[in-house]
Amino acid sequence: MQKRIGSLPFTGTPEQEAQLREAIARHKDEKGALMPVLQEAQEIYGYLPIEVQQIISQDMGIPMEEIFGVATFYSQFALTPKGQYKISVCLGTACYVKGSGKIFDRLSEKLGIGADDCTPDGKFSLEACRCIGACGLAPVITINDEVYGKLQPEDVDTILAKYME
Repeated sequence: MQKRIGSLPFTGTPEQEAQLREAIARHKDEKGALMPVLQEAQEIYGYLPIEVQQIISQDMGIPMEEIFGVATFYSQFALTPKGQYKISVCLGTACYVKGSGKIFDRLSEKLGIGADDCTPDGKFSLEACRCIGACGLAPVITINDEVYGKLQPEDVDTILAKYME
């Protein structure tokens, strides 16, 4: 099954689907089973595409609206794929006042993607976040677990070059 979600097609494998159905079967009769099923589904796929939500809905007898509501309410769940390098731009007050919006715009322009999107090659994803607690380094971005602070928009090119090699 190949459907587009964001900039990447859904490419779930039969093995992943079998793992998902096994997780559903394990939790199906438990009270509050949806949360652990969604958590396991995200571990299996890396995010919760509509195709996965539909399988959960059908197998658990839970309306899509409820699944989507839970998946969008909790920040731990992602509805779009994440890249090999997950770039997060802090748009908290301190960072925003010091220009993180311009840094976000520069990243978006350089990568050719918007917020909560992933490059077609699956290498980079871009998201905005709220305060990460590094206000003294504002403006700040993270790439996976690496923190970059006191940035200017022109720093983006040099930082990205490290990851494009």
